[in-house]
Amino acid sequence: MGRLMLDTKRRSAASGTSAGPRRFIFLLLDRFTMLSFAGAVEPLRIANRIAGKPIYSWKLAGEGATTVACSNGASFQVDMGLEELDREDILLVCGGIDVQRATTKGIIAWLRREARRGVTLGGLCTASYALAKAGLLDGKRATIHWENQDGFLEEFEDVKLTKSVFVIDGNRMSTAGGTASIDLMLKIIADDHGEDLANTVADQLIYSSIRTDQDTQRLSIPTRIGVRHPKLSQVIQMMETAIEEPISPADLAEDVGMSTRQLERLFRRYLNRSPKRYYMELRLQKARNLLMQTDMSVINVALACGFASPSHFSKCYRAHYNTTPYRERGTQGSARLSI
Repeated sequence: MGRLMLDTKRRSAASGTSAGPRRFIFLLLDRFTMLSFAGAVEPLRIANRIAGKPIYSWKLAGEGATTVACSNGASFQVDMGLEELDREDILLVCGGIDVQRATTKGIIAWLRREARRGVTLGGLCTASYALAKAGLLDGKRATIHWENQDGFLEEFEDVKLTKSVFVIDGNRMSTAGGTASIDLMLKIIADDHGEDLANTVADQLIYSSIRTDQDTQRLSIPTRIGVRHPKLSQVIQMMETAIEEPISPADLAEDVGMSTRQLERLFRRYLNRSPKRYYMELRLQKARNLLMQTDMSVINVALACGFASPSHFSKCYRAHYNTTPYRERGTQGSARLSI
């Protein structure tokens, strides 16, 4: 972010006057998420009102259409197509449902061209996928909505994916979706015009807890499962990090200093299921994410989720989701997972 602020100062020095409004270009992908977009543009509007002058401006861009619909059905009229931008612009791609399909060859080519020209780029919600597909996040730290992380990790090995609410790495930015856009924009406003302005914008938004890039996007395990038992949380964390090579209940119990019988009782008491059943549900959830978000074969999905054979995987999947992995894969065009 220091580089972004430095660019403003350079523009001011070069012109001999104060720099004009910093311009944001929001590329709206088909079925983008309204909340992430609104969370990015509203802080800019409020900052202008508080400053008493236009310190930020923005335009909406789209590919080959005058309007773009977001995931809740509302439509937005765009101001421009995939045109050449000013180097000082900040281009934020707004993603949402089925970002894979919405990331067209034309959009990828445009993102690459603008990146070569030195434009700062960011991805909101699922749009980190679009940047990664264009090869613009290779070797960079980034984030994406937690529900899309499994598929992203499988497809983009050269990206340093984190679980942060937002990430700034050089002239690349990304957010995890939802209200994380607000946190990113407050960071930009603070770096550009000081923390007092950013804090006032947050107050106007009734946003009482500003997060940093050190905050993670998901609730803690105790909060998520509604149980505050340290050993149970520890076991679940071990399960979540060992999906491809599952750990036996006996080893899990030993690692937290209890017997297998005690572990069974703990899961039955708090989660009303056995450790084996809970672990299976975690693995099947990841499998469903991979089926819906990637082009991985069913066999490779099975292996990535700790199943030794496709037949066993298919049997477990059908028992839990009442459909086969092959049929699930056939619905992915209309039922991509996202917020």
